[in-house]
Amino acid sequence: MRKRKLSEGHEGGTAARSLHGLGVACGIAAGVWLGGAEAPVKLVVAGFSPFIVSLCMVAGVFVGRWTLPTVLKGTGYVFRDIRQRSHLVVWAILAGALWAVANTLTVFAIRDVGLSIAFPLWNTNCLVGLFWGWLLFRELRGAGARGWAKVLGGALAIAAAAVLLALASHQTRAPGERAWLGIVAAAGASLLWGTMYIPYRKAYLSGMNPLSFVTVFTIGELVTTALLALAFQGGVEPLLAGLRAVRPAAFWLFLGGFCWVIGDLFQQYATKYIGISRAIPLSNTNQLWGLAWAALVFGELAGAGTSARDIVIVGSSIMVLGAFSIGSAAAPETEEAACRDAIARECNRYRLNFEMAAASQRGEEPLTSEPASRRWWDGLIVAGAVVVFAMLASVAKRPPLLIDATWLLALAAIMLATLLVCGWILWKRTGFS
Repeated sequence: MRKRKLSEGHEGGTAARSLHGLGVACGIAAGVWLGGAEAPVKLVVAGFSPFIVSLCMVAGVFVGRWTLPTVLKGTGYVFRDIRQRSHLVVWAILAGALWAVANTLTVFAIRDVGLSIAFPLWNTNCLVGLFWGWLLFRELRGAGARGWAKVLGGALAIAAAAVLLALASHQTRAPGERAWLGIVAAAGASLLWGTMYIPYRKAYLSGMNPLSFVTVFTIGELVTTALLALAFQGGVEPLLAGLRAVRPAAFWLFLGGFCWVIGDLFQQYATKYIGISRAIPLSNTNQLWGLAWAALVFGELAGAGTSARDIVIVGSSIMVLGAFSIGSAAAPETEEAACRDAIARECNRYRLNFEMAAASQRGEEPLTSEPASRRWWDGLIVAGAVVVFAMLASVAKRPPLLIDATWLLALAAIMLATLLVCGWILWKRTGFS
């Protein structure tokens, strides 16, 4: 009996380490894709309204958030999962609304202070999320001084590195008259994006699949963004006129939104398996990829001197070390126990099955007892997405920006490789559960 218990404990520890590694991989993949997805927003410098740009990007997000869950699990699975946890619908819509406002603020930030400066300012959301994870969901409770040092130290290192990278970028761009508005917009996005993770964590502690959560999430995104665009564009007619004007660039914005969905899904799975406090800082390594796109593809650091480039090297190195610190901070048994307490609290509050929620948290599929089925409209959803992208591509024009095609292809290849590798690991370990 003693041997069996020891064996079970060893297997449990191995499984926990496996999930931690999976969460870390998803967090890093999220950084790669989220960093690349923001690049199309550079189109705002071509004179398009920030609200029009945001609406087009969110439309691409909407298409992606329905298409990918349909391909991976099917709408039958998604709707069944939502019905079992219907109380989370309101939370998902709220999270989508917060995201939409934050995303619109980032467009203003990029317009007024540039992509290289805006990125680090809104990436301080990792500290906001770490606070909420500790306060509301018992994250890092029982982690000990060593665990706290690794996670908090890593998050602070990433935030400090972001500041260094911003300083390097700032040397190549003179502040405009509206620079302070860009800073305020980026700070507001940070606060909203850090708070947005509260509904995320509630959903996954309750056993909801990330694919189901984002399907509802996108309703809040699209509705809020459309309302913002209507209000600030001056009504329906000006909005339609703006959409017609941006039509040649709509494909690139849709593509950016679709790429953002892939990064966000990885981020959602990272949040599920390693919590807010670890997932957000890891996904915020998108700072490195955002800088790579800004500097290598768009030439934002073309006028940088030796000192600016040295700062970039130091800042990037610190960020990598911060990510390594967080990646090595696997939750000990005491913190795992605190997580189970948080799951039990959510289950008691909403009368959920604790065993199903706990199984989902372990990467198991709680709905396997019910037969998986595909609906006839699943194919229509995927076909509709393909048609939309094909129509937009047929009228697309090259953005009126100087772009280094070689670096664009290189960074796109890295994104694709990350998708294939991390997607395969996620499917192998959890079946996208």
